[in-house]
Amino acid sequence: MATATTYGARDHARAQAGTEARTMPVVPATDWPDPPCEAGHLVWAETVAGGGYTHRAVARGTEIRLTDPDGDACAHLLLHVAGRPWERLNTADTVKVQWNAYLRAGQLLLSSHGRVLASLVTDTTDGRHDALCATSTLATNTARYGDGAPHSASPAGRELLKLAALKNGLDPRDLPPSLSFFQGVVVREDGALEFTGSAGPGGSVTLRAEQDLTVLIANVPHPLDPRPEYTSTPLEVLAWTAGPTAPGDPLWDATPEGRRAFLNTAELLASKGVR
Repeated sequence: MATATTYGARDHARAQAGTEARTMPVVPATDWPDPPCEAGHLVWAETVAGGGYTHRAVARGTEIRLTDPDGDACAHLLLHVAGRPWERLNTADTVKVQWNAYLRAGQLLLSSHGRVLASLVTDTTDGRHDALCATSTLATNTARYGDGAPHSASPAGRELLKLAALKNGLDPRDLPPSLSFFQGVVVREDGALEFTGSAGPGGSVTLRAEQDLTVLIANVPHPLDPRPEYTSTPLEVLAWTAGPTAPGDPLWDATPEGRRAFLNTAELLASKGVR
Protein backbone atom coordinates (compact mmCIF):
# COMPACT_ATOMS: atom_id res chain seq x y z
CA MET A 1 0.00 0.00 0.00
CA ALA A 2 1.47 3.37 -1.06
CA THR A 3 2.17 5.79 1.77
CA ALA A 4 3.61 8.70 -0.22
CA THR A 5 0.42 10.74 0.26
CA THR A 6 -1.52 11.64 3.38
CA TYR A 7 -4.46 9.52 2.20
CA GLY A 8 -2.19 6.55 1.52
CA ALA A 9 -0.51 6.89 4.91
CA ARG A 10 -3.91 7.10 6.61
CA ASP A 11 -5.21 4.01 4.81
CA HIS A 12 -2.05 2.08 5.65
CA ALA A 13 -2.29 3.06 9.32
CA ARG A 14 -5.97 2.10 9.52
CA ALA A 15 -5.23 -1.25 7.91
CA GLN A 16 -3.11 -2.13 10.94
CA ALA A 17 -6.16 -2.07 13.24
CA GLY A 18 -6.57 -5.38 14.98
CA THR A 19 -3.02 -6.53 14.22
CA GLU A 20 -1.54 -8.44 17.14
CA ALA A 21 2.06 -9.13 18.08
CA ARG A 22 3.56 -11.02 20.98
CA THR A 23 5.17 -7.92 22.48
CA MET A 24 2.53 -5.23 22.85
CA PRO A 25 0.13 -3.79 25.43
CA VAL A 26 -3.38 -5.20 25.57
CA VAL A 27 -5.98 -2.41 25.64
CA PRO A 28 -8.22 -2.71 27.53
CA ALA A 29 -6.27 -4.91 29.92
CA THR A 30 -9.39 -6.93 30.66
CA ASP A 31 -9.03 -8.45 27.17
CA TRP A 32 -5.92 -10.34 28.33
CA PRO A 33 -6.66 -13.94 27.27
CA ASP A 34 -5.53 -15.76 30.41
CA PRO A 35 -5.85 -13.58 33.53
CA PRO A 36 -4.41 -14.88 36.81
CA CYS A 37 -7.07 -16.75 38.71
CA GLU A 38 -6.47 -14.58 41.79
CA ALA A 39 -6.63 -11.32 39.86
CA GLY A 40 -9.17 -8.62 40.54
CA HIS A 41 -9.96 -6.17 37.77
CA LEU A 42 -6.99 -6.13 35.37
CA VAL A 43 -5.63 -2.60 34.83
CA TRP A 44 -2.35 -3.34 33.00
CA ALA A 45 -1.53 -6.17 30.61
CA GLU A 46 1.55 -5.98 28.43
CA THR A 47 4.37 -8.04 27.02
CA VAL A 48 7.57 -5.98 26.82
CA ALA A 49 10.06 -6.90 24.12
CA GLY A 50 13.65 -7.71 24.96
CA GLY A 51 15.44 -4.38 24.73
CA GLY A 52 12.16 -2.55 25.41
CA TYR A 53 10.61 -0.55 28.22
CA THR A 54 7.27 0.29 29.76
CA HIS A 55 5.77 2.60 32.38
CA ARG A 56 2.50 3.09 34.20
CA ALA A 57 0.93 5.05 37.05
CA VAL A 58 -0.77 2.63 39.46
CA ALA A 59 -2.97 3.16 42.49
CA ARG A 60 -2.18 2.14 46.04
CA GLY A 61 -3.10 -1.49 46.54
CA THR A 62 -2.48 -2.51 42.93
CA GLU A 63 -0.67 -5.83 42.57
CA ILE A 64 1.84 -6.10 39.71
CA ARG A 65 3.02 -9.49 38.49
CA LEU A 66 6.21 -9.67 36.42
CA THR A 67 6.84 -12.94 34.58
CA ASP A 68 9.85 -14.19 32.62
CA PRO A 69 8.24 -16.58 30.10
CA ASP A 70 11.37 -17.65 28.22
CA GLY A 71 14.04 -17.37 30.90
CA ASP A 72 16.13 -14.44 29.63
CA ALA A 73 14.14 -11.38 30.68
CA CYS A 74 15.62 -8.95 33.19
CA ALA A 75 13.24 -6.34 34.59
CA HIS A 76 15.07 -3.24 35.81
CA LEU A 77 12.56 -1.47 38.06
CA LEU A 78 12.20 2.06 39.40
CA LEU A 79 9.37 3.40 41.56
CA HIS A 80 8.39 7.01 42.31
CA VAL A 81 5.59 8.21 44.56
CA ALA A 82 2.93 9.79 42.34
CA GLY A 83 2.99 13.56 42.76
CA ARG A 84 6.13 13.35 44.93
CA PRO A 85 8.94 12.49 42.48
CA TRP A 86 11.58 13.33 45.06
CA GLU A 87 10.39 10.31 47.04
CA ARG A 88 11.53 7.28 45.08
CA LEU A 89 13.04 3.85 45.33
CA ASN A 90 16.22 3.75 47.39
CA THR A 91 18.05 0.50 46.79
CA ALA A 92 20.66 1.21 49.45
CA ASP A 93 18.03 1.67 52.17
CA THR A 94 16.04 -1.30 50.84
CA VAL A 95 19.13 -3.43 51.51
CA LYS A 96 20.56 -1.96 54.68
CA VAL A 97 17.36 -1.23 56.61
CA GLN A 98 16.23 -4.84 56.16
CA TRP A 99 19.72 -6.30 56.80
CA ASN A 100 19.50 -8.27 53.57
CA ALA A 101 21.01 -7.76 50.12
CA TYR A 102 18.88 -10.43 48.49
CA LEU A 103 15.32 -9.78 47.37
CA ARG A 104 12.75 -12.43 48.22
CA ALA A 105 9.05 -12.69 49.03
CA GLY A 106 8.21 -10.83 52.22
CA GLN A 107 10.68 -8.00 51.69
CA LEU A 108 9.81 -4.36 51.19
CA LEU A 109 10.95 -1.87 48.57
CA LEU A 110 11.72 1.30 50.52
CA SER A 111 11.87 4.95 49.59
CA SER A 112 14.49 7.53 50.39
CA HIS A 113 12.18 8.72 53.21
CA GLY A 114 11.93 5.43 55.10
CA ARG A 115 8.51 4.55 53.74
CA VAL A 116 7.22 1.48 51.92
CA LEU A 117 6.72 1.90 48.19
CA ALA A 118 5.91 -1.72 47.44
CA SER A 119 6.02 -5.13 49.07
CA LEU A 120 7.26 -8.30 47.40
CA VAL A 121 4.28 -10.61 47.84
CA THR A 122 5.29 -13.73 45.90
CA ASP A 123 8.44 -14.99 44.20
CA THR A 124 8.81 -18.27 42.32
CA THR A 125 12.46 -17.74 41.29
CA ASP A 126 14.26 -18.56 44.55
CA GLY A 127 15.51 -14.99 44.77
CA ARG A 128 17.17 -14.69 41.36
CA HIS A 129 17.25 -10.91 41.55
CA ASP A 130 19.73 -8.12 42.19
CA ALA A 131 19.67 -5.03 44.41
CA LEU A 132 23.35 -4.16 44.02
CA CYS A 133 24.37 -3.54 40.39
CA ALA A 134 21.62 -1.30 38.93
CA THR A 135 21.15 -1.33 35.16
CA SER A 136 23.36 -0.93 32.10
CA THR A 137 24.51 2.46 30.80
CA LEU A 138 25.23 4.01 27.43
CA ALA A 139 28.99 3.78 28.05
CA THR A 140 29.00 0.16 29.18
CA ASN A 141 26.77 -1.07 26.37
CA THR A 142 28.73 0.87 23.76
CA ALA A 143 31.96 -0.67 25.01
CA ARG A 144 30.48 -4.15 25.13
CA TYR A 145 28.01 -4.38 22.24
CA GLY A 146 29.05 -1.45 20.06
CA ASP A 147 26.06 0.76 20.91
CA GLY A 148 23.81 1.57 23.84
CA ALA A 149 21.50 4.20 22.36
CA PRO A 150 17.80 3.66 23.08
CA HIS A 151 16.86 2.91 19.46
CA SER A 152 19.88 0.73 18.71
CA ALA A 153 19.99 -3.06 18.62
CA SER A 154 21.52 -3.07 22.13
CA PRO A 155 19.83 -0.29 24.15
CA ALA A 156 21.10 0.39 27.65
CA GLY A 157 18.71 0.17 30.57
CA ARG A 158 19.36 3.68 31.82
CA GLU A 159 18.71 5.13 28.36
CA LEU A 160 15.33 3.38 28.22
CA LEU A 161 14.46 4.44 31.77
CA LYS A 162 15.19 8.04 30.73
CA LEU A 163 12.54 7.72 28.02
CA ALA A 164 10.05 6.18 30.44
CA ALA A 165 10.79 8.96 32.93
CA LEU A 166 10.28 11.74 30.40
CA LYS A 167 6.83 10.36 29.56
CA ASN A 168 5.90 10.81 33.22
CA GLY A 169 7.22 14.33 33.77
CA LEU A 170 10.52 13.11 35.24
CA ASP A 171 14.04 13.77 34.03
CA PRO A 172 17.43 12.00 34.34
CA ARG A 173 18.06 13.60 37.74
CA ASP A 174 15.06 11.63 39.03
CA LEU A 175 16.60 8.24 38.18
CA PRO A 176 18.32 6.50 41.09
CA PRO A 177 19.87 3.01 40.87
CA SER A 178 17.29 0.40 39.91
CA LEU A 179 16.47 -3.10 41.12
CA SER A 180 16.76 -6.05 38.72
CA PHE A 181 14.40 -9.02 38.69
CA PHE A 182 15.04 -12.45 37.09
CA GLN A 183 18.84 -12.29 36.81
CA GLY A 184 20.64 -12.98 40.07
CA VAL A 185 23.85 -11.77 41.70
CA VAL A 186 25.51 -12.99 44.90
CA VAL A 187 28.39 -11.56 46.92
CA ARG A 188 31.30 -13.97 47.33
CA GLU A 189 33.35 -14.19 50.52
CA ASP A 190 36.05 -11.99 48.98
CA GLY A 191 33.45 -9.28 48.26
CA ALA A 192 33.32 -9.86 44.51
CA LEU A 193 29.96 -10.00 42.77
CA GLU A 194 29.07 -13.26 41.04
CA PHE A 195 26.39 -13.41 38.34
CA THR A 196 24.10 -16.40 38.91
CA GLY A 197 21.79 -15.88 35.94
CA SER A 198 18.17 -16.86 35.52
CA ALA A 199 16.10 -19.38 37.45
CA GLY A 200 14.71 -20.50 34.09
CA PRO A 201 11.54 -19.95 32.07
CA GLY A 202 8.29 -19.16 33.82
CA GLY A 203 9.55 -17.40 36.93
CA SER A 204 7.41 -14.63 38.36
CA VAL A 205 7.26 -12.06 41.15
CA THR A 206 4.28 -10.11 42.44
CA LEU A 207 4.65 -6.63 43.92
CA ARG A 208 1.97 -4.78 45.89
CA ALA A 209 1.91 -0.98 45.61
CA GLU A 210 1.71 0.52 49.09
CA GLN A 211 1.35 4.07 47.77
CA ASP A 212 0.20 5.60 44.48
CA LEU A 213 3.22 4.97 42.26
CA THR A 214 4.81 5.70 38.92
CA VAL A 215 6.39 2.46 37.71
CA LEU A 216 9.28 2.48 35.22
CA ILE A 217 10.65 -0.79 33.76
CA ALA A 218 13.43 -1.52 31.27
CA ASN A 219 13.81 -5.09 30.00
CA VAL A 220 17.50 -5.41 29.06
CA PRO A 221 20.40 -7.76 29.83
CA HIS A 222 21.91 -7.55 33.30
CA PRO A 223 25.19 -5.57 33.28
CA LEU A 224 27.09 -8.60 34.62
CA ASP A 225 25.65 -11.07 32.10
CA PRO A 226 28.82 -12.62 30.65
CA ARG A 227 27.37 -13.63 27.28
CA PRO A 228 28.88 -11.68 24.38
CA GLU A 229 25.55 -11.39 22.57
CA TYR A 230 22.85 -8.95 23.66
CA THR A 231 20.42 -11.53 25.09
CA SER A 232 17.01 -10.36 26.26
CA THR A 233 13.65 -12.11 25.90
CA PRO A 234 10.12 -10.79 26.50
CA LEU A 235 8.80 -9.74 29.90
CA GLU A 236 5.13 -10.15 30.83
CA VAL A 237 3.50 -7.48 33.02
CA LEU A 238 0.04 -7.91 34.55
CA ALA A 239 -1.52 -5.68 37.21
CA TRP A 240 -4.87 -5.83 38.95
CA THR A 241 -6.81 -4.04 41.64
CA ALA A 242 -6.35 -5.40 45.15
CA GLY A 243 -5.65 -3.71 48.48
CA PRO A 244 -2.61 -2.40 50.38
CA THR A 245 -1.00 -4.16 53.30
CA ALA A 246 -2.89 -3.31 56.50
CA PRO A 247 -2.18 -3.65 60.23
CA GLY A 248 -2.67 -7.26 61.21
CA ASP A 249 -1.23 -8.60 57.98
CA PRO A 250 1.77 -10.83 58.79
CA LEU A 251 3.93 -8.72 56.48
CA TRP A 252 3.19 -5.57 58.52
CA ASP A 253 4.81 -7.02 61.65
CA ALA A 254 7.34 -9.39 60.07
CA THR A 255 10.30 -7.31 61.31
CA PRO A 256 10.69 -4.24 63.53
CA GLU A 257 12.25 -2.35 60.64
CA GLY A 258 9.41 -3.21 58.29
CA ARG A 259 6.80 -2.26 60.86
CA ARG A 260 8.41 1.16 61.29
CA ALA A 261 8.45 1.68 57.52
CA PHE A 262 4.74 0.80 57.32
CA LEU A 263 4.00 3.19 60.21
CA ASN A 264 5.93 5.96 58.47
CA THR A 265 3.86 5.32 55.35
CA ALA A 266 0.58 5.27 57.25
CA GLU A 267 1.44 8.57 58.96
CA LEU A 268 2.02 10.30 55.63
CA LEU A 269 -1.13 8.87 54.10
CA ALA A 270 -3.21 9.88 57.15
CA SER A 271 -1.99 13.47 56.81
CA LYS A 272 -3.40 13.41 53.26
CA GLY A 273 -6.72 11.99 54.39
CA VAL A 274 -6.00 8.45 53.18
CA ARG A 275 -6.84 5.54 55.48
